[in-house]
Amino acid sequence: MKNSVNGLVALAVLSGSLGACANLDETQRTTATGATIGAVAGALLGGVTAGGNKTKGAATGAAIGAALGAGGGYLWSRHMQEQKAAMEQATQGTGIGVSQTADNQLKLDIPSDLSFDSGQYHIKPGLHAVLDRFATTLNQNPVTAVRIIGHTDNVGSDATNNPLSVNRAAATRDYLVSRGVASKRIGIDGRGEQEPIADNTTAAGRAKNRRVEIFVAEATH
Repeated sequence: MKNSVNGLVALAVLSGSLGACANLDETQRTTATGATIGAVAGALLGGVTAGGNKTKGAATGAAIGAALGAGGGYLWSRHMQEQKAAMEQATQGTGIGVSQTADNQLKLDIPSDLSFDSGQYHIKPGLHAVLDRFATTLNQNPVTAVRIIGHTDNVGSDATNNPLSVNRAAATRDYLVSRGVASKRIGIDGRGEQEPIADNTTAAGRAKNRRVEIFVAEATH
């Protein structure tokens, strides 16, 4: 009997939410459908894991499932697609990577040969034009939030590399703020040498690992 109640909760969530999805535009429908599926799975899971209080478990599970199904709560909207296209044009031929992540964030991967000298956190002049264009797209899309993460190679100790990576992220943030982007929209972090994307035993690999990653996200609500 209790399992039947859980099933009814899941079906109610599914039918009601899918009906709501029909009223969304194309850029929102995929995210909303994912949230619906996640909510149904969460409702069923909640009934299994909540012990004696099945109704509370189903509701909690539905909420958790909805968040997971929505892909982290980020929306790939028309504005995000336009911003991606603008940055692809602005960075063409520079070596900067522009991509959409699996959880619907816009990612800019800026290598060291364009951004920072080894052991330094002062932005190179060659990056100014790209960041100027990036700041323009951010100012045109004020609902988005920005996260900047600095990285280093494995030369030097953590005592040197960890603050260096943070300073690289901070320098990038400060430049964007100088171009009119609100500082409260930008979070920064540094990972030191902990997240290499290439072989640190070669000069070419170390150069790839000295980088800054910028993520732009638009929340679903």
